[in-house]
Amino acid sequence: MKKVVRLLAVCAVMGALAGCARTAPVDNVHTTLSAGHTQTQVKNAILKAGAQRQWIMSEAGPNVIKARQQSRDHMAEVLINYSATGYAINYETSNNLLASGGKIHKNYNRWVRNLDKDIQVNLATSAM
Repeated sequence: MKKVVRLLAVCAVMGALAGCARTAPVDNVHTTLSAGHTQTQVKNAILKAGAQRQWIMSEAGPNVIKARQQSRDHMAEVLINYSATGYAINYETSNNLLASGGKIHKNYNRWVRNLDKDIQVNLATSAM
């Protein structure tokens, strides 16, 4: 009986620790736009969303924006490729976000999802 209780306790602790994992697979966002937006509207929506979320945005080439998020000693950089029909947010590099083997700290994914959500909101309001 003691062995069963001990085994259940070990399983419970391991399950709790697994639920507290700090890393997750890297989210790369690929969004297709169905509404009739211009390339300039998409670019402006991305830049506005970045400013709203305190991303540092800079043009990295034609139809490419480099975005950097800094939070204390954590940093992430993404490349955002865009056109009139869609955009993609792709992981570039990071510091202190436990990035390895296609995984990264969960905060990175939250930052990217929030940026994506704000871009979509900005595009929706510019279409009105």
